[in-house]
Amino acid sequence: MEETCRGEPAQEGRGERNVFEREFSARRECKMALALADRIVGAIVGAAVADAAAQPLHWIYDPQKLSVILSQEEPCLEFRPQSANPFYRRETGQQTCYGDQAYVLLESLCECRGLNVGDLRQRTYKFFGPGSEYDTPVNDPYRGKGGPKVQLPIEGPWRHASLKSFLKNMDAGKTETGCDIDNQINGITKLAPIVALYAGKPEMLAKVEDAIRVTQNNDQCVVETLAAARFLEHYILNGPDPNALDSVLEHLDDPNRKNPQDLDKVVVGHIHQAALHGVLTAGDFNQAIRDTMRCGGCTSSRGSFIGACLGAQIGLQGIPDSWKSRTLRYPSLLEFAQKVASLR
Repeated sequence: MEETCRGEPAQEGRGERNVFEREFSARRECKMALALADRIVGAIVGAAVADAAAQPLHWIYDPQKLSVILSQEEPCLEFRPQSANPFYRRETGQQTCYGDQAYVLLESLCECRGLNVGDLRQRTYKFFGPGSEYDTPVNDPYRGKGGPKVQLPIEGPWRHASLKSFLKNMDAGKTETGCDIDNQINGITKLAPIVALYAGKPEMLAKVEDAIRVTQNNDQCVVETLAAARFLEHYILNGPDPNALDSVLEHLDDPNRKNPQDLDKVVVGHIHQAALHGVLTAGDFNQAIRDTMRCGGCTSSRGSFIGACLGAQIGLQGIPDSWKSRTLRYPSLLEFAQKVASLR
């Protein structure tokens, strides 16, 4: 078969039908055929593959620079061979810091056969702490502000502010290790493994909160992450559903909802944005991730959530083989994802 987009098989009949209608119809038809295990594996792998696919174009905030880069790569933006990231550079196919955090959580869940906060703390410290790939002078959590100006992009991964705070809290022996001022999207990007394991169980939201507060002990971050967890859980349990938004909003408005948060009402007013918009308007997996990459900025974080939600709807077989093969950690991701499915 003819190939396009750096190894992706060409699609026959492209343009003959509306992409959204065609893909949603296909997802709906296979809803009953996909077992829960298929949706679990699809969610975990979909998140990681999307994160890796967007990594070379991560954190481009200059619209003019982004426009030039997109014009060179269109229509296939994924897995750009040469990184254009203005902050850090990693080999194409590797995960971002978001994807690495999700992987550490996935590994911990599998090894402990469930959430063990103590184990998660220790694994996170080992993976991102002293002696790790992340342990560079630029990423030093104790680095003062008066030193030489950092030359960007740096070679190697970027250690997020919440992780720096986590490392310092661990060094200080604090009981609460999460950063209390960081409310960024990190929590949402590592949702797939823990939601996949606990979806449909009464303790799901509590487990998500416990895992997120390991590195981000911030109420706004938690409430946004829990809202996203409800969406992903819905897709894992039900597959494709055009009424997913209404269902989740109804749950958030329920006075008897599980794990209520003071800021739930705020989330109700702002939930249909960014990554969620990408999920609700998606055609196929490829197009959804490419569309969010075209927006620039934090492409990998949005992409990972979109990838998880779509992966839950289409299963492992719906994620392009050419994307999976270019995700360097794919073999171990698949093994762990299948183990999560077997633990339920």
